[in-house]
Amino acid sequence: MLDEVKIYVRSGDGGDGIVAFLREKFMPRGGPVGGDGGRGGDVVIQVNRRQNTLVAFQKGVHFKAEHGKRGGAKNMSGAGGKLMVIEVPPGTIVRHAETGEVIADLVRPDEQVVVAKGGRGGRGNQHFASPSNQAPRYAEKGEPGEERWLVLELKLIADVGIVGVPNAGKSTLLSVVSNAKPKIADYPFTTLEPNLGVMTYDDRDLVLADIPGLIEGAHLGIGLGHAFLRHVQRTRVLVHVLNGASEQPLADYSQINTELSLFDEKLAEKPQIVVFNKLDLPEAQERWPEVQAALREMGIEAMAISGATQQNVRTLIQRIFQVMDELPEEVKVPVTEMPVYELPADEPIFEIVREGDGVFRVTGKRIERAALMTHWEYEEAIMRFQQILEVLGISAALEEAGVKVGDTVHIGEYELEWSD
Repeated sequence: MLDEVKIYVRSGDGGDGIVAFLREKFMPRGGPVGGDGGRGGDVVIQVNRRQNTLVAFQKGVHFKAEHGKRGGAKNMSGAGGKLMVIEVPPGTIVRHAETGEVIADLVRPDEQVVVAKGGRGGRGNQHFASPSNQAPRYAEKGEPGEERWLVLELKLIADVGIVGVPNAGKSTLLSVVSNAKPKIADYPFTTLEPNLGVMTYDDRDLVLADIPGLIEGAHLGIGLGHAFLRHVQRTRVLVHVLNGASEQPLADYSQINTELSLFDEKLAEKPQIVVFNKLDLPEAQERWPEVQAALREMGIEAMAISGATQQNVRTLIQRIFQVMDELPEEVKVPVTEMPVYELPADEPIFEIVREGDGVFRVTGKRIERAALMTHWEYEEAIMRFQQILEVLGISAALEEAGVKVGDTVHIGEYELEWSD
């Protein structure tokens, strides 16, 4: 999935002004009539609503506008250089490559921003005539254009994001509720880039995005990681699909929510519709009452469906539109104010301190937040937390620090007993 590219842009130079004098019959000593040079072309980035990826930039990343033309005699100005229009999909953020400064957040169709202004055309000698110099023999050269490197970052524009572990049935669900035709197969990471579809109900429609499956550590960029987590940020509602064929659907649920929150705290605040999928399978039917009861204890009313047979899919569609209707009117927040949880490069992910004989303390914003978001009453959730410890390298670091079975490990407000 190509969702971030670095491009070079250069606007056109202004055309040169010229030195010229009027030489006509009966006017052998005519005044200065050197024309101005044309303005160099701007480089413009513009939204094309028919695009939904940045794949077009694989063909080239250098974009140069046309130079302005040289001025002519008889006060004739040179032609301006043609614009260089770079088309991008809705949801593209334009940043300055060196400073990281956000130049524009392009969302609406045909929205555009000038990222490099063309140079001004040089003035012809007509502009430099004065009582003391009635025949100036000089003119201006055109102003050079601007050049810079930019980073284009794509965040999909979708109303609803479908999330879940790999092979949960997200692509199948997208295909039956919308007009999308994603690649579907029974193995993890079939979806290697977000798929978009339009879901219609009565005379209304919503855009859905099937977000590729996540793994522990995705918020750190492990696996598919950052490449896809960013696409969840713009959605207003999440449909969280649980794999009914999984032996630990509750642990899967906890894992996905942990990864979302560790990447961006605001993702945890988005409304979720929890869907238990693959109800057509016998093992899923047996597991559903237990999963439903456990989720209900958490205050979550989940739905059971089958994407394959479309059982209860119509009810799900109605539920999605109902939740969207209940949301407050969206107020667009400038990109520069959208907080994304990113540790500074020089800040450690975690630290381990030995507080006494057989007592260790692990500190770090990410692992402490993961501990806070773990449902300790569920064995599957505890196992998932153990996997996070391993992915982050905390387990290995504790063993290197001398932790033994039976020792106490403090993480945030939690006291854990170390075991194999």
